[in-house]
Amino acid sequence: MYLYPKWIRAWHILNSILFIILIVTGLSMQYTGKKDYVLVVGFEEAVRWHNISAIILTINYIFFVAGNLFTRNGRYYRVKREHFFSDLFKQLKYYSWGMFHGEKHPFPVTMERKFNPLQKLSYILAMYVALPLIIISGLGLLFPEIVVKGLMGVSGMLLTDLLHITMGFFLSVFMIIHVYTCTLGKRPESLFRGMITGYHATEDHYDLED
Repeated sequence: MYLYPKWIRAWHILNSILFIILIVTGLSMQYTGKKDYVLVVGFEEAVRWHNISAIILTINYIFFVAGNLFTRNGRYYRVKREHFFSDLFKQLKYYSWGMFHGEKHPFPVTMERKFNPLQKLSYILAMYVALPLIIISGLGLLFPEIVVKGLMGVSGMLLTDLLHITMGFFLSVFMIIHVYTCTLGKRPESLFRGMITGYHATEDHYDLED
């Protein structure tokens, strides 16, 4: 099934590269300089590459949102209330028990359903909640003059920084889990291959190969 058009693949690959750069430079900014310790890159270089990558990420995100608005890809992110929680439970049960006991996936990939319920929820939280918040807070740190001076007696810059770090941590954990779940296809490399070719290989495809 041709599920990943060229624009999705280009966005996804660039997004992955930028995320890795942002994680490495973010950690370097946090830990470099303590007792002359340098983590990966020096502080000034980390700041420069972090800012450049963040600006490109923001542009890339606008491209992603526009793509979902003006193409059929946006339908994969729509949540139906009917059976929402029961479907989540089925997927959790499969990940925690079923896949280790040879059970079939309760929500196989189709042209109308690219994500299982748990994927859809996590992608929505990551792409439409955490990523906008990390971009907004990042802009606040880059242009401190736009940040409110304080809120309920707490420094606005401190709150902005805490929000940025919290969302960065959440998205870093999301990325690790995302890479792991991408190894849960019929074969460990099959889902990664799909992001290169654009085609999602179904279980029937591999059954024919075998």
